[in-house]
Formats: sequence, C-alpha cells, structure tokens
Amino acid sequence: MLVKLTPKEAFNIPVEAEIIKPDNFAGKGKSEIESIIVWHGNKEVMLGSLFDVEVEGVDDKDKKKIKILIEGDASRIKRIGERMTSGEIVINGSVDMHCGALMSGGKIIINGDADAWAGREMRGGEIVVEGNAGNYLGAGYWGAEKGMRGGLVRVKGSAGNYVGEHMRGGEIIIGGSVGLLPGLNMSGGKITIEGDAVLPGGEMKSGTLVVKGKVLEMLPSFRFEGTEVLDSIELKKFTGDLTRGGSGTLYVNSIPEESR
Repeated sequence: MLVKLTPKEAFNIPVEAEIIKPDNFAGKGKSEIESIIVWHGNKEVMLGSLFDVEVEGVDDKDKKKIKILIEGDASRIKRIGERMTSGEIVINGSVDMHCGALMSGGKIIINGDADAWAGREMRGGEIVVEGNAGNYLGAGYWGAEKGMRGGLVRVKGSAGNYVGEHMRGGEIIIGGSVGLLPGLNMSGGKITIEGDAVLPGGEMKSGTLVVKGKVLEMLPSFRFEGTEVLDSIELKKFTGDLTRGGSGTLYVNSIPEESR
C-alpha cells in the first residue's frame, strides 16, 4: 500500500509528526489516516487538515508492505519515522529534526537535507540522506548515555558537528566533510567520512572512525600505530582516546604538520 502525503501549505509552525510511519498506517484506509492526530505547534489537529492524503492499494495490515511518500517541503515537520520498525518512507524534500529517531527497522530516504538529530539513538534500519545532515547525526539526545547502536545512516553530502556522539553500534557513512568532534565519546560502531573533519574521536573508547580527507585539527591523545590500506587508500592508524583509556581505532589520511 502506498500512502502519499502532500502538505497543504508551507508550515511556519512546526509539526510534531512521530505518527507518520508505516507502523501507524498499516490496516487503515484514507479516512482513518486523515483522522490521525498530530501536534501543530501547541494544538492537536487531524493529519488531513495539514496534508492531502492519497492511498493506493488495499488497506494492508502488514506494515512491512507500507510505503509513505511525502511530496513537498517537510522542513518544519519533526520526528518523521520516530520508532519506526519496518516499511519505507520517502521524502521528496528536506526534513526537520529527529527524523528516524529510535527507529529499529525499515528504510527512510530523504531527497533533500536533514536537520539535527537524524537517526538519534537509532537501533536498526536504514536512513539515506541525499543532501546534507545537521548536527548530532546518529547521536544521543542531550543527557542520553547512548546514541546510535545499530542500523545504517548514509549521507551523500556533508554533516554538522558531533556526528555519532555516544555511538555504540551501527554504521554512519558521510560522503562529504563534517564539523567538530565526530565520534565524540564513541564506544562502538563505525563512522566513515570521505571528506574533512575537526578533532575526530574525542573521548573515544572503542569503535572505528575513518577520515579519508584532511583532519584539520588533531587531538594529541592518540597513539600512532603505523599505516594501513583501506579501500585502496593508505591511511595513518591511531588508537585512543588515551585520556579515556580508549582502544578505538582512528584512521586518517592527512593531519596538520604540527601534529606529526
């Protein structure tokens, strides 16, 4: 079953839309989906008052067979796919914060940019961002002790600060560069950055962090272990963060002259 949602207007006030996921649409027809309640700012409204809803196919009760297509600007729509367990969501535009937070299965494709905390505390499934991602990609929310612990996040463009903060498992792949402290307090999983990074691996305990571009600023608390070839590229291998007794592995292509 395909459910197509088209925003009726460009939202100035955020929409809290954690209900937009295959788990909630399975077994429902058009009128039932339109009647689902969402928060628009501080008001509860029906989904059908904000979106034009189209349903193709039978009212399938198997959430694995549900596909949700959001056409248009979703840049003020938060928490799409939160706690999603299966099925597919395709967003033909950009999205607001917390897209795919706590998801454990299924797939989300964002044909635009994703704001902060995409894949927050993710446990499984897959998120693909065709554009750029904001801060805290795959991280834990403020005060959380665990970030992403399973699944795959792939960003075709660049990402912001604190990618994979408190990451425990899963994999993040960034096609471009990132900001400050990717892998901060990381203790599992793998992050691959095709571009540049600043201060990667701070307080890292375990896991693998790969920077194929330049490290613009390097922490001194990593021990050089030699070189190793990954994906046909010879990279410098470090272990750390030694200030935390860490045994994480950090691979980098280029580091500042003063760090050598």
